[in-house]
Amino acid sequence: ELLDQCLHPIIKPGAKYNVLAKGLPAGPGAATGIAVFDASRAAELGKGGQGKRVILVRADTSPDDLKGMLAAEGVLTERGGMTSHAALVARGFGIPTVAGCSDITVGANSFTVNGRTIKEGDPISLNGTLGEVIDGTVEVVDPELTGEFGTLLQWADETKRLGVRTNADTPEDVALAIKLGAEGVGLCRTEHMFFEEHRRPVVQAMILAETEEERQKYLDQLLPFQRNDFEGIFKALGNRPATIRLIDPPLHEFLPNMETLIEEVATLKATHPDSPDLKAKEEMLHKVEGMHEINPMMGLRGCRLSIVFPGIVEMQTRAILEGAIAAKKAGAEPHPEIMIPLVGHVNELKAVRSNLERVAKQVVEANGEAVDYMFGTMIEIPRAALTSDQIAEEAQFFSFGTNDLTQMTFGFSRDDSDKFLKPYVAQKILPGDPFESIDQSGVGELMKISVEKAKQVRPDIKLGICGEHGGEPSSVAFCHKIGLNYVSCSPYRVPIARLAAAQANLQDSGAGRDR
Repeated sequence: ELLDQCLHPIIKPGAKYNVLAKGLPAGPGAATGIAVFDASRAAELGKGGQGKRVILVRADTSPDDLKGMLAAEGVLTERGGMTSHAALVARGFGIPTVAGCSDITVGANSFTVNGRTIKEGDPISLNGTLGEVIDGTVEVVDPELTGEFGTLLQWADETKRLGVRTNADTPEDVALAIKLGAEGVGLCRTEHMFFEEHRRPVVQAMILAETEEERQKYLDQLLPFQRNDFEGIFKALGNRPATIRLIDPPLHEFLPNMETLIEEVATLKATHPDSPDLKAKEEMLHKVEGMHEINPMMGLRGCRLSIVFPGIVEMQTRAILEGAIAAKKAGAEPHPEIMIPLVGHVNELKAVRSNLERVAKQVVEANGEAVDYMFGTMIEIPRAALTSDQIAEEAQFFSFGTNDLTQMTFGFSRDDSDKFLKPYVAQKILPGDPFESIDQSGVGELMKISVEKAKQVRPDIKLGICGEHGGEPSSVAFCHKIGLNYVSCSPYRVPIARLAAAQANLQDSGAGRDR
């Protein structure tokens, strides 16, 4: 917590303020601004728009809200846990965030709390480090980092055994993380690149294409975008490695929201029944309904997408390697580690890897340039952990996706668990939130089994963790104990992970250096 405070804006020490409500401390730091309830409105008013300080308030967030979140000083959500979309984006981009604030009720243009109504334009503040929602404006100051801070982290690097990487999706994130001491990228989420405004229509057209030929046309348009993204990341990394996860979320996340479309169609039918927009909206709604899933997070996503729609990951693999070759020609030493997500059975990995190895060889031959790449997988399904000896035959590395592994092991939805985890912890049913710190006797036991089985088959297998647990001190100590090679976390948690890794090694060896 002290390190977090050293890296983020804080409320001026000694300031007095009135706390309206408390939620989860999802993104550390303090922020102040006017309340805004729509992501597009936040983008219009905030950073990159009119330059006003805004706090984006939502019932919960989705990838559609990303532009507004990045334009806001802070984010407040009524629902969601420590690994919800809002929390993950907040920590990744350093946005002060209070999530799962069940004391408030969010409407279209206001929220209520204890009989009070806060409307758009009303000033509020957040203390994301403590999970506080504050009435009005408070003075926010940047903390001062001293030379002693840098010396402490240098000692930590000399002491630790675990590597520390970062979760980063842009060259800017990579540069920030390296400045904070990251040794590479442990998770680059390729789908985030699809959400940029000028790319999204192409992505949607690709998803909704009715023939393979039509889909390939749009994939060809996306290829140069992704190639440039990866080239920039590899250049920013220099000679450091990058684990790049192929597309993971269900495809509906890239499409317009179904409920919003239903409302828009109903409104147009009532007000402008002859509008050409009505027919277009009805066609879009029909296609979106056709892709609707009852439980999308356990549906057509991850490696299943790679098997059903192989063209998407073929394009991504081509873009990764062409970007790596371009970066190499510019003087970098790229080490792409291509990660196939959501594998539960070795045959899934065999099928996807075989196809992508073919694509990789084509790229290398066409460019006449070799690249040091490897293929691996995320261990995020319990069955994958239990059959890791089989999976290690096909994977050169494992990365534990502990957000989903925790979700699937407990049967908890990470976006809804805030409703019962607080009373669970208060009543000592659980010692803590398993999405914040690894459940060592359950989820951790699966990780231990996976490590042991994988090393029996492939003793030199590279092992890491890329869930948010990778920046939590007790989880870092556990990763050290079971023999992982590195942890990966959001950029602002890198210094914490460095220190925690050093502490773990000191505790393991039972001796420290005399400073």
